[in-house]
Amino acid sequence: MSNSKTLWRWLALIFVLSFGALGYLGLQIYLTAPPIPQAVVSASGQTLFTGEQIQKGQQVWLASGGQQQGSVWGHGAYVAPDWSADWLHREAETLQAMRAKSLAADASNLTAAERGAVQGALKEEMRRNTYDAATGKVTVSDLRAQAIRQTADHYAGLFGTDPKLMKLREQYAMTEGNVPDAADREALTAFFFWSAWAATTDRPGETGLSYTSNWPHEPLVGNTMTTSAAMWSMVSIILLLAGIAAMLWLHGAGKHEEPAVPPKADPLLGVPATPSMKAVRKYFFVVVGLLLLQIGMGAITAHYAVEGQAFFGFPLSDILPYVVSRTTHTQVGIFWIATAWLATGLYIAPLLGGKEPKFQKLGVDFLFYALLLIVVGSTAFGWLGHLQHKGVDFSFWVGNQGLEFTSMGRVWQYLLFVGLLLWAVLLGRALWPALKTPSESRGLIAMVFLSATCIGGFYATSLTWGQTTHYSMVEYWRWWLVHLWVEGFFEVFATAVIALIFTKLGLVRASSANRAIVAETIVFLFGGILGTLHHLYWTGTPTSVIAVGAVFSALEVVPLTLIGLEALQNWQRSQGVAWLNAYKWPVLCFVAVGFWNTVGAGLLGFAINPPASLYYVQGLNMTAAHGHAALFGVYGMLGIGLMLFCLRNLFARQLHADRLLKPAFWGLNIGLAMMVFLSLLPAGIYQAWAAITQGLWYARSAEIIHSPVMETLVWLRVPGDIVFSIGALYLGIYTLRLLGRGKARDTVPAGVATAGR
Repeated sequence: MSNSKTLWRWLALIFVLSFGALGYLGLQIYLTAPPIPQAVVSASGQTLFTGEQIQKGQQVWLASGGQQQGSVWGHGAYVAPDWSADWLHREAETLQAMRAKSLAADASNLTAAERGAVQGALKEEMRRNTYDAATGKVTVSDLRAQAIRQTADHYAGLFGTDPKLMKLREQYAMTEGNVPDAADREALTAFFFWSAWAATTDRPGETGLSYTSNWPHEPLVGNTMTTSAAMWSMVSIILLLAGIAAMLWLHGAGKHEEPAVPPKADPLLGVPATPSMKAVRKYFFVVVGLLLLQIGMGAITAHYAVEGQAFFGFPLSDILPYVVSRTTHTQVGIFWIATAWLATGLYIAPLLGGKEPKFQKLGVDFLFYALLLIVVGSTAFGWLGHLQHKGVDFSFWVGNQGLEFTSMGRVWQYLLFVGLLLWAVLLGRALWPALKTPSESRGLIAMVFLSATCIGGFYATSLTWGQTTHYSMVEYWRWWLVHLWVEGFFEVFATAVIALIFTKLGLVRASSANRAIVAETIVFLFGGILGTLHHLYWTGTPTSVIAVGAVFSALEVVPLTLIGLEALQNWQRSQGVAWLNAYKWPVLCFVAVGFWNTVGAGLLGFAINPPASLYYVQGLNMTAAHGHAALFGVYGMLGIGLMLFCLRNLFARQLHADRLLKPAFWGLNIGLAMMVFLSLLPAGIYQAWAAITQGLWYARSAEIIHSPVMETLVWLRVPGDIVFSIGALYLGIYTLRLLGRGKARDTVPAGVATAGR
């Protein structure tokens, strides 16, 4: 495996086989997804819902906030309920009460045998699959039809203006009249019913196994964890331990080359910045601005968990409701991280290629303003669309699609796709001289270009679903984007770029870096591609998804165990060389990436990945703890580290106020740790207890979300938020000083101070 060509062949094989398997399982999801009936009718022939209403209801829910306000099948925000679990519990309780009343005027007087009979009848009726493929109808008893109507009335009032539900709307951080049109509210209830029906109705030919593999946990109707989920969880844990042992053994047994000897002077100190490289500066100032915006929106969003429609008494939700603040918080986070990585690629490409292609600066400038238009336009139109209730078509095309991390309207997605392809072209034409010239670094450069091409090309998965696409398939394609795009190809791109940076600085041998990056990419993608499926256990997918997802999501964690060691080695390589002090903070950011990869992505990620765990904690703050630690700790710190490296060589060294970077670095990392371990993780554990003991509906109920324990944990987030914000402000001051005091350097003569005072 030491031969580079052999490694590349293995990489190609893993890539083709993994995506082949992922595509095949996608076909199985499509074929076995919960059916959308043409009609839901009562035994006496009354129509409760039509299939058109169910499909329209999905659109209405997404347009009203969707995954930014509550969740369906566990994916979404956490202040409002999971609507599938909530409907299921409300309908079951209502039907149970009706059955009890038919036996006795006072249900509390029922004997134990009568209570058992009521419970058994409830479970049997709720689980029995009455879908008739020939007629396309689902038939329910007249008594259940009555329970369905009463449950639907609750949601129609909740999403409308029913004054009796005003307090509940505030607890859910919902605005009054969220869905103004009565027909839309009726369609919304149809979609909620269908999502709960799929979650409790047995699959055809199966007993005790619903379309969502018995998720959510709901003892009333017999929704308990399946045997397969428990078995594959045990398999995943065994594979994780075996994988870690094998990785450590291979790492220890392998031949370790002598470390590279760093040059006596900074090899980048006298390198001229081309016009396109200097044009990249403005990207990084936007990065910091978007980071500060994200922090502000995060503080508002977190506060809504305590005071649902106001901010310390001010009725902020009138102009900035929870849906908008959370959408902005999550979407802007993706924007600034991606911008930092894209800008790094544009900066480093001419540096590696050795020449400036014609019109490269024009392309870099054009792409910047195009991306700025997309960020501002998608955010503004999403805000206006929600505030003015523009409807489903506006939301889908130019507003807020209501999908987490992929919320921008379809028009903006098309524009971003074109922008990413342009970025890949700009990168490729600048790298081309290096790609066609034999060198020790050519493999690394090829990996940068290939991963950039995948980043641009795979964004096309955001264009695969339409307004009426089955919700199971929307989730399937959405995770192709969120997981593969962010956690797959960006991971490879960043790893290759960092290796090139260390190679350019003389800290790593190019020959060993070539082989190491291809080998690491094989390991990442082997677990990462099929590891996508761990997001899809309960989204109306076949049980094969649980098996494959559990196995490969465990293998996905294996390489993360050595990331921290690799980061520490990189830091050690940078010690003892005076000129490397100029790169202290970028290198420390890369070390932080290794730490958060091990803790946030690895430890906290695997804590929720096994089916036996995710069955109880999907849609709870355990996921938020993992998400914050992994998204900012890994990808955010990586973006900041890359930005600091580029700025170090775009501005004269004496202009860099390095004293500001120490509180910035430690503030961001300590603040993130406080946020995760003092607030989000304890909140998730408390909710997990509620989900295990009583059901997911209870863990996401207003009773738990606004309990003294949960609200105290929300307030415990404030110290971490403050420390984190201080770190971000120092980073902002550092970049503003560069903007105000310096100009992009052409060359910096040797002997210039390596750090500003």
